[in-house]
Amino acid sequence: MGLKRNRRFHAEVATSSLSDIMFFLLLFFLIISTLANPNVIKMTLPKTQQNDKTNKQHITLSVSEDKNYFIDKQNVSFEELEASLLAKMGDAKDQTVIVRIPYNLQVQDLVDLLQIGVKNNLKFVIATDKK
Repeated sequence: MGLKRNRRFHAEVATSSLSDIMFFLLLFFLIISTLANPNVIKMTLPKTQQNDKTNKQHITLSVSEDKNYFIDKQNVSFEELEASLLAKMGDAKDQTVIVRIPYNLQVQDLVDLLQIGVKNNLKFVIATDKK
């Protein structure tokens, strides 16, 4: 009897584990990207019932509890704050300035910051935490 055996070599790539690895990588990067916000300085914000979010381009103006002023994590003195803010805005006056100020600072500190916005026709928004 002359039985022939199939001796051809068939190349295969095992991709069953590759899809699992890609799924875990996708989850990892999604979780990490939501946790990372490079322009935020940690502080306790005032509480509010409603918390709206801005989707426009914005500049973050943060004030620490010991009255250090930061524009997008760059330390600025109060005397240079207005000039630095206007330089950061450039020609785009439609940008929103998000003011992040701790809840335990005096109201006068907030009013001093808002006066800079009123003087230069800038849009200021106060950041708050949801209750």
